[in-house]
Amino acid sequence: MITVTGITADNLVHTDIDLDTTDLSAYKWIWADFNEPSPSEVKYLEKTFHFHPLAIEDCLQILQRPKLDYYEDYTFYVTHHVREEGRDLFKEELDFFVSEKLIVTFQLAHSKEVAYIQKQLLTQYNAENWDPYFIFYRILDQIVDNYFPLIHDIEDRLAQLEEDNLNKTTAGFIPELMESRHLLLGLLQTVNPMRDLLYRMLNSQHLEGVRKRRSYFSDIHDDLLKVSEMITSNREVTTDMRDSYLSLNSHQTNNVMKVLTIITSIFSPLTLIAGIYGMNFENMPELTWKYGYFLAIGLMFGIGLAMYRWFKKSGWF
Repeated sequence: MITVTGITADNLVHTDIDLDTTDLSAYKWIWADFNEPSPSEVKYLEKTFHFHPLAIEDCLQILQRPKLDYYEDYTFYVTHHVREEGRDLFKEELDFFVSEKLIVTFQLAHSKEVAYIQKQLLTQYNAENWDPYFIFYRILDQIVDNYFPLIHDIEDRLAQLEEDNLNKTTAGFIPELMESRHLLLGLLQTVNPMRDLLYRMLNSQHLEGVRKRRSYFSDIHDDLLKVSEMITSNREVTTDMRDSYLSLNSHQTNNVMKVLTIITSIFSPLTLIAGIYGMNFENMPELTWKYGYFLAIGLMFGIGLAMYRWFKKSGWF
């Protein structure tokens, strides 16, 4: 679906503009949104807006690295936003064509950030502030703002996981921990390229629209730095939790093995005595002695007690 919104010279907002019948040059500036377009709708990128074939090809490819390309009358941007479904995160691409009088957003998968700013344009339009680069800024800002709840949700999961582990109620600790690490890695692979893109935009000498609103785009860059630091910090937390869990398990295993070793050591001489007197040879004097049984049992008990006291004195218990 293509949604075209135009701003007239009188700063009126016109919606549902038909690309086939409308003279776009009559508007002060326009915003065309390609939302999950059909192949026939994609052709408008070249037929109506005359964008470069390489830029159009980039739009149709899935999940390219965030970047910007300069063209004669516009700049092409590739950005990423994150879509959450249940406990899973999916990275999606959102492309922009931006000039002084035009912004085109291209989304193969629906972006809630674009829909939110479209609604704001219709309800909060201010002629002094709104233009294509302001819309571009607002969408980017919304994308970055939506990273924070995702990170806070993962932090809550980690806090609950750590509490459950301390209370010894979590059976699937490692799988859940690895799932959180995987989500954090996915976010990091989205945030860091976006951070690099904003850095390149802020230091470009060709983007007049960005220079005019440098403080706005700089604020987005600062937020991306903060998000990146939060993700890195939480990944370090997961590493510490994993190492602590493995160390605790190893310690508990060693204790169990130590107890089993002590028990085996105590019963080894008792087994030896029982084995000797279980051989059933005829010429064994103790077999015919009436106190032989009690002597053997007493010897076993005495050896076991002596070994137990020795192990306890050595600090094994």
